[in-house]
Amino acid sequence: MAVLALLLAAALFALFCLDIATGETHIPLDRVLDVLSGGGTRAQRFIIWESRMPRALTAVVVGAALGLAGAITQSILHNPLASPDMLGITSGAGLGAILVLTGIGNTGAAASVGAPLAATLGGLLTALAIYSLAWGRSATGEVGATGMRLVLIGIGVNAVLVAGISWTLTRSSLETAARAQLWINGSLNAADNSTLVPAALTLGAALLVAVASARTLAALRLGPESVRVLGVRVQTQQAILLGTAVTVASVATAAVGPVGFVALAAPQIARMLFRTPGEPLVGSALCGGVLVVGADVASRTIFPVDLPVGIVTAAFGGPFLLYLLVRMNRKATLS
Repeated sequence: MAVLALLLAAALFALFCLDIATGETHIPLDRVLDVLSGGGTRAQRFIIWESRMPRALTAVVVGAALGLAGAITQSILHNPLASPDMLGITSGAGLGAILVLTGIGNTGAAASVGAPLAATLGGLLTALAIYSLAWGRSATGEVGATGMRLVLIGIGVNAVLVAGISWTLTRSSLETAARAQLWINGSLNAADNSTLVPAALTLGAALLVAVASARTLAALRLGPESVRVLGVRVQTQQAILLGTAVTVASVATAAVGPVGFVALAAPQIARMLFRTPGEPLVGSALCGGVLVVGADVASRTIFPVDLPVGIVTAAFGGPFLLYLLVRMNRKATLS
């Protein structure tokens, strides 16, 4: 397992270097490595460290954050479809940012500062609303927010939020809607240190919480009855871990906009690669980073125009979602 994690990290680093090398001025990979080790010309150092490094690092951090958030939610809710984007968390963050971008944040510093804060707040409020609506008593007498109820309510809330985003865009001017539409598709074009640092700090804190709660997370996969025998407070631990996942996903969305299907696909890909009974946390974060950085490279090399990274991940995630649905249907039929 450690060897596979190292191979994933190596693949992520290779894509990271390729992402830095890609741009209007192409820089050979050997020159990129030379600059990263302290060499290179002054022009090359400026292009790499000042212009391209924030974008590439933001892609790594956002991908890892979404992969980690997806692994936590899927592990707790026992459902491969239970990711922040499917549950409406990223849509809530998107609506919060769009309200600012098309309203009080039309111009000036309010848009750059207000939109990320509104996105984070929108994601957290959406999660609180979903958790409150899902709270109740199950058929077995269990009190709390059960997994399937959270998923179903989350899908419904997501549909409402997507409609709210569309309505908000139609009510704004053409210029404002165009600027907001670029953000809502998940774009790394505006990534800089002001968006990178909060996302990186939040990811670091979330990783610490997730790794410290790894045993608890493994126990939660066994089901509520088994967990209680082990002495784990189900609702308390569930709320802490879900809150961590929601926070890191919301901050990642605030940094670049909604990047769809990464939180859904990364944990499942990591689970297939590592062949673990649950979604591996570090492996999911690495897979998320690979997906977003790889999508950024593809958006600037394969396609004739520089596409927002969210469009590329959606093109990959749609077929992957269909694959998951088919596989779940086959398992249900066999059982």
